[in-house]
Amino acid sequence: MMSEGLRRNDPAQYDQLADQWWDGAGGFAMLHWLAASRAEHIPPASSADALLVDLACGGGLMAPHAARLGYRHVGVDLGLPGLRLAGAHGVLPLRGSVLAVPLTDECADVVVAGEILEHVDDDVAVLAEAARLLRPGGTLIIDAIADTWLADLIAVRILERVPGGPPPGIHDPALFVDRRRLLAAAPGLGLDLELVGLRPSVRDIVRWRLGRRAGVRMKTLPTTAVLFAGYGRKR
Repeated sequence: MMSEGLRRNDPAQYDQLADQWWDGAGGFAMLHWLAASRAEHIPPASSADALLVDLACGGGLMAPHAARLGYRHVGVDLGLPGLRLAGAHGVLPLRGSVLAVPLTDECADVVVAGEILEHVDDDVAVLAEAARLLRPGGTLIIDAIADTWLADLIAVRILERVPGGPPPGIHDPALFVDRRRLLAAAPGLGLDLELVGLRPSVRDIVRWRLGRRAGVRMKTLPTTAVLFAGYGRKR
């Protein structure tokens, strides 16, 4: 059940669930799978001071991937419990809003904005902040839930009732992302952006449930109507 007294998409839910961030079988299990999927599209660091900025980093699940790829990893979030966990896993924690990140222009080689666009009132404003932070040639990785009836049905009405699915109330369908709006905004922000659909491997989920896999691979889909990723580059 959704925490009593909290509205849908209330950030306080993340504070209450902070002990689940690094539980690979907990309420944030799929965020572990998405972190690994994002890392597949991030090039190895080109220098020792290469910077990856992780918007809405939560508990810092990108940390092992950023370290393996050779990046300094700055995590931006408003939630202190998550930031403390991120710091304990090697992230440089920075408290701040993804709508006004307290970092200088063109400071980042990579910006990750995973599972945040569907939690804010202005997703294009987050995209604009990511573009501002990126150096020319820098890499952008996003993932989010699409503004469709199908996404509402699957991500909210079905998966919130399935053991191991997202915590009830964590999403508000009214904030799901208009993909056409996002793509239309990208060129004006100096971004080349491509969207692809994502889904977890059904075979991997079965093996994960049986304790035979630590995680689940994300597969691409021809449709972006539910969960999608975006891979971009700053011109």
